[in-house]
Amino acid sequence: MGSETIGRVEAIEALTKKSLWLASWMIHHANHIRPNVDGVKVGGHQASSASMAALLSTLYFGVLKPEDRVAVKPHAAPVFHAIQYLMGRQSREKLIDFRAFGGAQSYPSRTKDTDDVDFSTGSVGLGVAFSAFASMIQDYVRAKDWARKDVAEGRMIALAGDAELDEGNIYECLLEGWKHGLRNCWWIIDYNRQSLDGVVREGLYERIEAIFSAFGWTVVTLKYGALQRAAFAEPGGERLKAWIDACPNALYSALMFRGGAAWRERLSDEIGDQGAVSALLARRSDDELAALMANLGGHCVESLLEQFEAAGSDQPTVFIAYTVKGWGTPLAGHKDNHAGQMTAAQMAQLQAAHKVRAGHEWDKLEGLDKAAALEAFLAKVPFNSKTSRRLTSPAVPTIGPQFIGTGATSTQAAFGKILDAIARTDSPLAQRIVTTSPDVTVSTNLGAWVNRRNLFASDEMADLFQKEAIPSTQKWRFGPDGQHMELGIAEMNLFLMLGAAGLSHSLFGERLLPIGTLYDPFIARGLDALNYACYQDARFLLVATPSGVSLAGEGGAHQSISSPLIGMAQDGLASFEPAFADELAVIMDWAFDYMQRSGDARPDLADWPRDVTGGSVYLRLSTRALEQVPRQVDADLSRDIIRGAYWLKPPTPECTTVIAYQGVLASEAIAAAAEIGGDRRNVAVLAVTSADRLNAGWQAAQRGRLHGESPEPSHIEALLAEVPQAAGIVTAIDAHPATLGWLGSVLGHRTMALGVEHFGQTGTVNDLYRHFDIDARAIVQAARAATGRR
Repeated sequence: MGSETIGRVEAIEALTKKSLWLASWMIHHANHIRPNVDGVKVGGHQASSASMAALLSTLYFGVLKPEDRVAVKPHAAPVFHAIQYLMGRQSREKLIDFRAFGGAQSYPSRTKDTDDVDFSTGSVGLGVAFSAFASMIQDYVRAKDWARKDVAEGRMIALAGDAELDEGNIYECLLEGWKHGLRNCWWIIDYNRQSLDGVVREGLYERIEAIFSAFGWTVVTLKYGALQRAAFAEPGGERLKAWIDACPNALYSALMFRGGAAWRERLSDEIGDQGAVSALLARRSDDELAALMANLGGHCVESLLEQFEAAGSDQPTVFIAYTVKGWGTPLAGHKDNHAGQMTAAQMAQLQAAHKVRAGHEWDKLEGLDKAAALEAFLAKVPFNSKTSRRLTSPAVPTIGPQFIGTGATSTQAAFGKILDAIARTDSPLAQRIVTTSPDVTVSTNLGAWVNRRNLFASDEMADLFQKEAIPSTQKWRFGPDGQHMELGIAEMNLFLMLGAAGLSHSLFGERLLPIGTLYDPFIARGLDALNYACYQDARFLLVATPSGVSLAGEGGAHQSISSPLIGMAQDGLASFEPAFADELAVIMDWAFDYMQRSGDARPDLADWPRDVTGGSVYLRLSTRALEQVPRQVDADLSRDIIRGAYWLKPPTPECTTVIAYQGVLASEAIAAAAEIGGDRRNVAVLAVTSADRLNAGWQAAQRGRLHGESPEPSHIEALLAEVPQAAGIVTAIDAHPATLGWLGSVLGHRTMALGVEHFGQTGTVNDLYRHFDIDARAIVQAARAATGRR
């Protein structure tokens, strides 16, 4: 046994076979053997895993280095988990519980899986584009003089199904990659020519090749395996090759499903010549002929190794690997195989073919020859490092709130001034901030920051307007020291860039503090990518402006309504909407710390669930200037600002009305309180800085009580406990009223919720506030209704 030897190609072929078996068995076990108590389909994509078995196995067992990062095609998760299991990075128990609670996830997840997932995938197309932005961030980090020298430069690799190329974010990403000089990025396309609903259209390959070539990518086509190339070299082989090249996708798939006899019949009818071609076919049994026709480039380890290792340049490269969906299984080629599963009889057939004994289905090397040699091979696989591939970086110290002047200002303007004040310090905090924006850098008040910290590019580019002595407020100098990543108008790209930068500490060993700005209503354009970034636990500060119908002149298309509800509902994102500049200064200082937190304690036991482990932060700001409150911000007020609310005017025992506002309606709330209360102290004003944190803290307290615990009252419960039960609450926000309407449920106060429920329109601020009943007059009327008075 100890003298066994095995060649590299032979070893990877054996491990490919084992990965295919484990993936297929994993799905079969989850759907047909493991008890299904609720009767809901489990699923698992046997055919989509099978088409990638050789591609993934060749990469992980033969090509990848520990510094390389991979986004795996979502539907190939089972074969990925199987490969991780063979390398000792995944447990048998997790495979047995595939798609069960606590088991291996349906799609690779860097936060939910315990094996070595670099990038979560699942929303198709996003993992592909994310790899390109990760490459850009790697270049950004490595260009800095503070970058670690002990971290090797890696390739950012994505494996995608050909149907994923329907996703528009992939093409938006291609343009951005071209602009930023994308390097060290591989995309490997599983070109099986089948999708969920059928077989892809003819001529797709030529379109794919043309698009990538236009953006400067190297295109490598992996169409023929070694068996096919050898056959083509035989007499008559050129005619077989011509037939394969001309064969429609649907026909090739159908013949793959029907098998060797069908291949022989079709080929004999269409190119049989009673000569060299017929002899070529006759030399092969039906099984050998089926194996030959299935030996496409994407299933041939020898061909894959040859092409992957030949791609030594750092130029972005796309490999178009021809494959068969369901390769190596009885499902191969059938047009319904996307969500289809093998029957018990078909699984028994596969099990016999793989020489897997009953009761040994989960054994790592069951049914393989030269097991000892394979164990030795696995131990030497470069990617199979025993150390964690997730890097760490120390936290960057914050520098305290950067307060600005007390004159009338908007929160958007205050954001620009605070960031400019940070830029002036040239502190470690300032050095680690990287900003980005989808072509709205100036209009979201990043201009001062960019003027001081410059734009990033691998090579120096002078500002030609400045060079030609043309007056301009913007000094657009590009260089390796720059700290702003310029993006075009594509919010998906913004969130993918933020996600990649927000994982830099783990991927590249250097912490960045990414800040992204955009127009608040257009969060919805990139919502899938925002959710994806949060799901990966990326850390960033999202600054969205301007808020609501307060952007009066721009009309309904530019006026946000639902975005605070998005901020409340999005996991991994703490949302705030401050009204005053001093609140914003406190929140931004806290955010830079919060973005860097990590911890193993249960976050659901915290006063606000994410306070233990940290996350990303969303600021909803406004362009409308407000008179600032003259005050000193002490520790108690700072704490309450972060917890989500404080009393701008506290209640008294005689209080009859509470006006609770969030954001820019502060002036209307204060004016209404003055009109109702006069000199009497019967009106309280609650300044809400974060409905998100208030609500989450309240929910956490309720969950604790539900589980028999005795938590401290949540922050909102403690605040409203000071309000007499008979008092009414009016909530007001320039957004959907449901954002604050839940406050009455906390302690049972009668509540009237004011806000905007419909698309806005153009007009003045006063016009629109009056139209949507969120002006001071409407707040006064609502207060009377909430307290039972006319």
